[in-house]
Amino acid sequence: MTKDAIHISAEEHGRVRLFALDMRPEQIAFLRDEPGALAQLLQINTLDMAQVDVFHTKDLEGLGLAGYLSEGCGIARSDLDTARLNTLSGAMMAIRSRAFEGQACDLTLSPCITLVETFSEETAKWSARAMETPAAAKPHMPQPKKTTPRQARAEARRIGATLFGFVMALIALGLFSLLF
Repeated sequence: MTKDAIHISAEEHGRVRLFALDMRPEQIAFLRDEPGALAQLLQINTLDMAQVDVFHTKDLEGLGLAGYLSEGCGIARSDLDTARLNTLSGAMMAIRSRAFEGQACDLTLSPCITLVETFSEETAKWSARAMETPAAAKPHMPQPKKTTPRQARAEARRIGATLFGFVMALIALGLFSLLF
């Protein structure tokens, strides 16, 4: 791993990395729009582009970079250095941990990509008390095994054939009794 590489572990989750991009607009558009281009630039096998945002700070209008990270990426406001973030301008890229699809990798940064900072997404703060109902105290009962659609159709055919045979036997018996 070189000094310009960032190690991503397979267990990583809840992280957002913010990068500054020093590229021409057509290069940025190519990275954003061409499948596999960013993964190739970072020298990794795969990257879920739905978890990557490539944007220009001027496109954030009244929200600003701190607002984007807080509102759009779920970073706690208290974790953001708003004054520093407001001084940043130009093309940026935010990559969420989910973009790596649970695979360990080493991001190799080219000279035109600079890591600004790594943030942790805000986690839900919740608690619950134990359930005290009679149903919660009972051990879990296994559910009956569901039949597959193929088994259900076979069972329906078997029942239908049995019913058809029974009705035909009654008709035959009725005709036999009328004729003889």
